[in-house]
Amino acid sequence: TPDKPTAPSRALQGIVCVETGMLFFVVQDGMMKTMLDQYPVWTLIFARSVITVLVLTPLILSLGHPHRLLTPLWPLHLARAVLFATGFTLFYAAFPFMHLAEVSTIFFSAPLITALLAALWLGEKIGPHRIGALCVGFAGVIIAMNPTGETFRWIAVFPLICATTYAASQVLARKIGERESTLTACLYTIAFSGCLILPMGWALNQVLDLGPEFHHLRWAWPTENLAGVHRLALLGFVGMAGFMLLSRAYQVANASLVAPFDYSYLPFAAVMAFVLWHEVPAATTLLGM
Repeated sequence: TPDKPTAPSRALQGIVCVETGMLFFVVQDGMMKTMLDQYPVWTLIFARSVITVLVLTPLILSLGHPHRLLTPLWPLHLARAVLFATGFTLFYAAFPFMHLAEVSTIFFSAPLITALLAALWLGEKIGPHRIGALCVGFAGVIIAMNPTGETFRWIAVFPLICATTYAASQVLARKIGERESTLTACLYTIAFSGCLILPMGWALNQVLDLGPEFHHLRWAWPTENLAGVHRLALLGFVGMAGFMLLSRAYQVANASLVAPFDYSYLPFAAVMAFVLWHEVPAATTLLGM
C-alpha cells in the first residue's frame, strides 16, 4: 500500500534511481535548450514519445509478465500524461528567456509540493528533518525567483506551475505503486503525452497570436530539419531513460523520502550550463541553490 513503510533496500534503490535519473534529465534539458532554435516544443516532446513507443512496445511483448500492454490503470497514466504534457510545455517555454540554472531552481519547489501532497493524499508521515530540509529548499526557490526585485519576469511563473504538475504526477506514481511495472508505466504516460502534445500545440496557436519571441511555441512541422532526426532519436532515448528511473524511484520508495534528492539536478544543471553556454547564474540564483 502507498503508506507502507519503505524497507531500507527499497529506499536506497529509490535514491539511486532518482540521482541517476536526474543526470539523464540534465542531459535531456541541455539538448532541449539547444534544439529549441530549430524545433518547436511540440515536435521535441512528440519525438520523445515516438521513440519510447518504438522501444518499449516490443520490449514489453518480449519480456511478458509482469509487464503488460493492456492495463486497467490507464486512467491514472492518462492523468499523469496530462500533467506532464502541460507542465513541461511551460517549463521548456521559459528556456529562451532564462538561464537553465534559473529555470531549474524555480522548478525545484516541486519536492516540497510532492511531500505535502504525499502527506495529504497518501497519508505519508513527514518527520521534522524532512520538513526542515524541504522548507530550506523552498526558501531557496523564493530567493532565486526574487519576486520583489527589478529583474523579476512573469515568465518565471512557468517553471513554478510545472513544479506543481510534476509533484502531482509523482504522487500519482506512488499511488500506482507496484501494481504496475516501470516499463508499462513509462510507456503509457509518455505515449499519452505524445498523443496530447500535438493537439495542445495546435489549439494554443489557434487561441493566441504568439509573437516572434515565442517562436519555439509556433505550430510548424520542421520538415527542413528532418536531417537531424538522429538528434531527435537520441533526445527520445535520454528522456525515456530518465523518466523510467524517476518513475521507478517513486514506485518503490515513499515520495516524501526521495523527493529531496531531486535537488541534485541543480548542481548538475549549473555545471553543464556553465561549460556549454558560459552561463553564470545571478547572485540570487546561486544563493537560492
